Amino acid sequence: MLRKDYLLDRWVVIATSRKRRPTDFVKKPVETKAKVCPLCPGRERMTPPAVLLYKISDGRLVKEKDSDGFRHKDWLVRCVPNLYPAFTPPTRDDVRRKRGLSEAWGHHEVLIESPNHDEHPGNARVSQLIHVVNAYIDRLKTLSAKPYVEYVSIFRNHGVDAGASLSHAHSQIIAMPFVPTTVKAELKASRISYRKNGGCVFCDIIERERRSERFIWENQSFVVFAPWASVHPLEFWIFPKKHVSTPAKMRKKEVEAFAKTLRICLGALKTLVNNPAYNYGFHIAPAKDAEAKKYYHWHLEVYPKLAIWAGFEKSTGVYINTVPPEDSAEELRKAAVKEEKKLG
Repeated sequence: MLRKDYLLDRWVVIATSRKRRPTDFVKKPVETKAKVCPLCPGRERMTPPAVLLYKISDGRLVKEKDSDGFRHKDWLVRCVPNLYPAFTPPTRDDVRRKRGLSEAWGHHEVLIESPNHDEHPGNARVSQLIHVVNAYIDRLKTLSAKPYVEYVSIFRNHGVDAGASLSHAHSQIIAMPFVPTTVKAELKASRISYRKNGGCVFCDIIERERRSERFIWENQSFVVFAPWASVHPLEFWIFPKKHVSTPAKMRKKEVEAFAKTLRICLGALKTLVNNPAYNYGFHIAPAKDAEAKKYYHWHLEVYPKLAIWAGFEKSTGVYINTVPPEDSAEELRKAAVKEEKKLG
C-alpha cells in the first residue's frame, strides 16, 4: 500500500505483506548509565551556568540564572548550554563583520527536565511536565527574539538507540540562523493551500483524523492521531485544536492540557512497547514570519525508534513501515485509556 504525506512530497510504503503487530517490537531497553551523572542535583558545576532554572522560594515559583561562580541548588528544571554545541552565539566581532549564513551562529541548550534522574515524560508527574513545557516556552521566546536566530528547534532523544548520550531526563533546544528543510516545506505547502482554499490545511487534517481509524486520544485542547503516511511504526502527532502557529501563545490551561497529553500518550507508548527509544520534535512557525500565523499550525511529532532505515530508505527518501497507522492507533488508543485511568 503506497501513501503520500499530507503536505510533503514524501512517500511511504505500508508493507502489509510484512505486517507486524505493535507488540512485536517489545524488547529489553538498552540503558547506559554513567557512573556519575552530570545532570543530577549536587553536580551543577559539571555543567555550564544555567541560563534558566525554576525553583521554589518562599512558597512561590521563581525563575533564576546561574553565574560563573555560583550554581543554584534545589531546582525544578534547569536549562544549560550544551558542552558540545552544534551552534554557538556570535561574538561582537562576528556581528561587526556580518558573516554570512555559512556561519553556524545560534545556541544549543540542554533542558534538564527534573532533579529526578528517571522522571521521563512517560512516567513523570503532570505537575513536573508543566514546568518542562513552561521552560520550553520561555526559551522559545527568548531565543526567537535574537536577531541572528531564524528558527528554534525543541526536541527530545529518549534512549540510546534514539541518540541520547545521557540517560537523565532531558530535552534539547537549538536556535539556528535558518529555517530547516522540513518545516520550510510545510510552511510552503500550507501557504499554497491557504491561498487556494482560504483556510488552514492542518485544521482540516485534524477534523478528518478525529473521525478516522487513526485517532488515538484527545482532551479539551489537544488531539492525538497516527498520521496517514506514518514513516515509523507507532508514530503519532499531537496538535492543538485551536489554530495557532506557535506554542509560545499557550495559556495556563493549555499548558496543563498539553502536559497531560504528553504524560498519557508517551506513557501509553512506554507501557505498550516496554519503554522504547524515541525522538520527538516540535514543528513551529518562525517567530519572524508574521504571515505564517494565518496558515501554519504548530504540532509535536513523536517517532518511536522501532525500525532501521537501510539502503532503500536512505538512497530513495521512500520509507517502508511494517505497521499500518490504523493498527498503531488502535493499540495506542487502548493503552492511552489505561494511562488516563492511572492518573485518575
